[in-house]
Amino acid sequence: MNLKADNPIGIFDSGIGGLTVAHAIKELLPNEQLIYFGDTAHLPYGDKASYSIKHYAVELSKFLLNKNCKVIVIACHTASSVAYEEVKEIIGDQAIVLNVVDPIVQKLIEVGKGKIGVIGTKGTIQSEIYPNKLKGLSGSMEVRPLATPLLCPMIEEGFINDNISRTVIDSYLSQEQLSNIDKIVLACTHYPLIKKQVNEFYENKVEVIDSSEVVAIHLKKVLEERGLLNPKRNEEHHFFVSDYTQAFEKSTRFFFGERVKLEKGSIWS
Repeated sequence: MNLKADNPIGIFDSGIGGLTVAHAIKELLPNEQLIYFGDTAHLPYGDKASYSIKHYAVELSKFLLNKNCKVIVIACHTASSVAYEEVKEIIGDQAIVLNVVDPIVQKLIEVGKGKIGVIGTKGTIQSEIYPNKLKGLSGSMEVRPLATPLLCPMIEEGFINDNISRTVIDSYLSQEQLSNIDKIVLACTHYPLIKKQVNEFYENKVEVIDSSEVVAIHLKKVLEERGLLNPKRNEEHHFFVSDYTQAFEKSTRFFFGERVKLEKGSIWS
């Protein structure tokens, strides 16, 4: 790999939820240029067949490679669970490939014990990625996954801090799997937007692990180790979607924390 420090960081997701990861990266690494692609034409990935997810992920990665990205972050738990190995095999010799699952797994391994709740899409939970990766690594850790499919569409529709969202969130978190837990993993890039409500439900007595923050910290470490931190500030970020609507552009403010201009991009090579 002939990577340069001033090359951009590529980030992709099935939609715009991955903008929470992009925002966390921007806050931690303000010098870095970001190129984001939300595959809004095919969302959600959570109920797609694995071969479709792999195909989309590879094409999105190729798009970002063509933008000379030094790192490609799979900012989607479903795609990370299903397509990471495929993406790494195909383009791993041309750019650093990171996913959002392994940094969280590493954080949990460092803790090493306790009852861990995991909430995410059906695709992420059905993949059993967290129980499988943690199995045998810590005998004193119990992983309790729960699919929470209503949360993504709820968040994308802007129901974040109201009675509707509170009812849905409380209904999921009241399930038996998530009782008496020590930590809970927000295993979807939409979920950092409801972190406050999750904390409120558990009365701040359960550690809430925000995947966007964990991934940003891991990315910084990787770039430091490889001498690829950009020394010069570059704020010329680009945001692409495969299917543009004004509604998506309006929603980006929720996820990125500021207004962004979406461009329509094609992932078909």
